[in-house]
Amino acid sequence: MAQPYSAVQEGEIVRLRDAKSATSVSILTSVGNIAFEMIVRGQNVLRWPYESIDAFKARPALSGIPFVGPWANRLDEQAFYANGKRYPFDMTLGNVRGAVPIHGFLSTTSEWRVAEVKADSASAWVTSELDVSRQPSWMKQWPFPHSVAITHRLREGTLEVQTRIINKSTEPMPVAIGFHPYFKLTDSTRNDWTISVAARTHWLLQPNKVPSGETEPIERLIPSPRDAKLRDYNLDDVFSDLVRDADGRATMTVAGKSQKIDVTVGPKYHSIVIWAPHPDNVGRGSQALGAATTPPPSGQPPPDRNFICFEPMAGITDALNLAHRGSYKELESIAPGGTWTESFWVKPGGF
Repeated sequence: MAQPYSAVQEGEIVRLRDAKSATSVSILTSVGNIAFEMIVRGQNVLRWPYESIDAFKARPALSGIPFVGPWANRLDEQAFYANGKRYPFDMTLGNVRGAVPIHGFLSTTSEWRVAEVKADSASAWVTSELDVSRQPSWMKQWPFPHSVAITHRLREGTLEVQTRIINKSTEPMPVAIGFHPYFKLTDSTRNDWTISVAARTHWLLQPNKVPSGETEPIERLIPSPRDAKLRDYNLDDVFSDLVRDADGRATMTVAGKSQKIDVTVGPKYHSIVIWAPHPDNVGRGSQALGAATTPPPSGQPPPDRNFICFEPMAGITDALNLAHRGSYKELESIAPGGTWTESFWVKPGGF
C-alpha cells in the first residue's frame, strides 16, 4: 500500500498531503511561515483573499494561519512590562506602530528557516525555526533573546500547529504569543453558521479594544455559548477560563449546513479571541466599540465577512501589562534556558 502521507518543499512553499483524507496543507515559509491553504476535498478552509503568492507578498496582511509575537493582540501603551520593569518601544524603528501596538512584529518576517521536511506512515510535517536574537531591531523592542520553532503536522485529516520557544535570556521571559487563524466554510455563508465557544469568562473591553480588567460570565454576551447563531453577533472579544477535557484541551467549533471546523487548544493556551465581524455591523459583541466594521461608502458592496477567527492566545489581550498591574493572574513565563511548548489543532469535518 502506498504511503498516505507526503511532505514536499517547492522553493519557498512546503506542501503536506494526506491522501486518505484528501487533505493538503501549504505553508509559505518565506513570509511569516504562514499556513495559507488547508484544502479538504478541494475546499480551502482558510481565508486567503489573494490571487497569487506574489499578490500576498506585495501586500501581506493577516490571513491563513499567521503566528503573532512576541506578543499577540493589543497593548494599552507603547511599552510592556516584564519582571517588574517597564520596556518602552523605540517607535522610530518603525516595526512597532500605533498608540495601541498590536500583534508584535514577526507576522510577515522572511527570517524563518526550514529545519525539517518529512513524512512517514503516520503523518507529514515541516519544522521551521526563527532566531529572534539575530535581529538588533527586534532585540531593541523585545530585549529577551529567544528562538521559536513551529511544526505544522498533518495527521488523519487534522492539522497540528506546535510551537516551541527557548528562552536564551538570563531573566524569565513572559509568554504572550498567539495565532490569528482565519477559518471559513464553503457550504453556507457566515449568517448560516453556528458556533460553540468552550469558555466561561468574557473580558469587558475599553473603547480601544483593550480589556478593562473586569469580567462577566460568557452567558451575558452569548446566552447559549455551545449553540450560538453567528448572525446574531459582531465579535472581537476575549474569552478565558476555558472549558477543558480530561487532557486539558478546549475546543471551539464553527458549523454550517454539513461542514464544520473544530479548533482545539492545549492547556498552555489560556485564552481565545474570537473575531467575526458582522457584514452589517449589527449584533452582540465588542466589535461595535471600534471602527473595524464601518459601513462601506455608498454604492460599494459590503466587505467579505464569510470567515471566523478563533485565535489561540497564551494570555489574554494586554496580558503583559494587566499582569504587572495585578489584573491578570495567568501570564506564563519561561525560566532562563527553559522551553515553552504547546499545540493547537484544526480538524475539519463534513467536507
